[in-house]
This record gives sequence, C-alpha cells and structure tokens, in this order.
Amino acid sequence: MRFIVPAELDGITVKTFLRRRCGLSARMLTRLKKTESGITVGGKSLRSIDLLHGRDVVEITFPQDDVWITPEPIDVRVAYEDDNAVIFDKPAGMLVHPVGAYTSRTLAGAAAYHAQLMGERYLFRPVNRLDKDTSGLLLTAKNSLAAFFLSSHCSKKYTALCEGRLCGSGTIDTPLKVMEGHSIQRVASADGDTAITHYEVLENYGDKYTLLLLWLETGRTHQIRAHLSGIGHPLAGDDMYGGSREHFSRQCLHCCEMTITSPETGELIKAESPIDFWNEKIE
Repeated sequence: MRFIVPAELDGITVKTFLRRRCGLSARMLTRLKKTESGITVGGKSLRSIDLLHGRDVVEITFPQDDVWITPEPIDVRVAYEDDNAVIFDKPAGMLVHPVGAYTSRTLAGAAAYHAQLMGERYLFRPVNRLDKDTSGLLLTAKNSLAAFFLSSHCSKKYTALCEGRLCGSGTIDTPLKVMEGHSIQRVASADGDTAITHYEVLENYGDKYTLLLLWLETGRTHQIRAHLSGIGHPLAGDDMYGGSREHFSRQCLHCCEMTITSPETGELIKAESPIDFWNEKIE
C-alpha cells in the first residue's frame, strides 16, 4: 500500500501519520517493524519515530499470509478488484466459509482460486456477511490493514422481494435479539440490539409482492429478514421468517450495490449487481 504525505503534515512521525491516515493499529505497526522493508520511503526503511516530509510516498509491505483455504476452480464474478480488495458477486446457495461437513463449493475456496490465478497469496478476509441463500456483492480484503479500514468505509444497498403490498418509503427501527431456543434466528425485542433498516418501494406486483430497495444503519444478523417479517411482509421464499416458497426456493434478498473508500487514495468506488427475481434461475 502507498500513501502520499500531504504538505501540511510535513514533520509528522511515521507512527502518527499511519494511525491518522489509515487507522494502523499498534499490533500491525509492530508486525511491520519486524518485516523486511515493512515501512519505506524511496526504498529506505523507516522506524515508527522517524519524521516524514510533504509529498513523501510511504510504502507498506505486509508480512506473508499463511494460506489455509484450499483453492477450488469455481467461477464467481468479480465486480471490482484492486491491490487491496476484491468484491465478489456471490450466487445464491453458496456458503461464504467452510462450515462443518460443508467444506467445498464455498466462496472462500473460489476466492483462493481467483487469487491463485492472479498470482497472489493472501488470507480470505470477508468484510461483510451474506447468508448462504442471499446473493450479491461481498467485499474481501487482501491484507489486515485494508480489512480494518474497509470495515468502516463500506456501504451497501439491497434489493428484496417481500410478500404483500408496501407503498412509499419508511424506516424500521426495532431492536433484535436471538429467538429463545434458536441459535441464529432473530426476533423483535425491547431488550435486543439496536437495528435500523430503511426501505423504498420500487414496484408493486398487485397485492402479492413488493420489490424494495433497502439500506441499513446497523448490520445485525438477519436484520432485513427479521425486520420485514416483523411488519408482516416477510421475504418471498424465506420460510424461516414466515415467507412462502410458492414461487421461490430461497429468500429473495440480494446485495445490489456497494460503495467503498480506497484505503490508499480515498477515492469512492461503486460496484453494482442487478437482479431480476422473476427470471432468476434458482437451483
């Protein structure tokens, strides 16, 4: 990663600059100090206490990751990629991580294979989460600093098809907690965690279904699914939260848009993944 020191920060220490510019943790700084050419300017290694000058180009070289995911030759669309991040377009029905007996056909394996094709080696670091049957954009970071930075510099929008007829736009501000007797299912509760979902109606299909655009202020597990169910409009196909599988074999939820900030340049980058639930082929 490369960072240009602004003229107004002339005389700042390496440690202060990297903490201020990209949120470098003390732990990562220690790792970089132990890495050959971990922090350099013009090819010269720097200490954390060294001073920087305006227009210096600070380069960070990360320690080699230990790759533990077995690459799988699975074709998953890449919506965006640079030196620090990859945004994959995950299909429905694919787990993000290997879990229990499900050790193959995961996004982690597909991502490891993609890195291999690109001649790169890094750990699989997903920044956002998607359920197995939720499709769309999923952000992964190629190094720990990018993962830390992007976790607070990533916004997402979702397309969803819910049951019944909704109109206009609105906000669902209902705390959520784990349902008693369940390990993952959420339910509205006054003593739950704060959860805020905004929605806008895109299209009505009679009184049967409504197509929504949604964005979140919080990122609770199953937030959209639980919130829509809580107002009486569960996702089509989402039988865990009361939706019918009459026409759809999985919950109709898709991460359709993602905007991230480049850790290096501060540039805003947008990726998109449109979907047509009516014509989607669901295995």
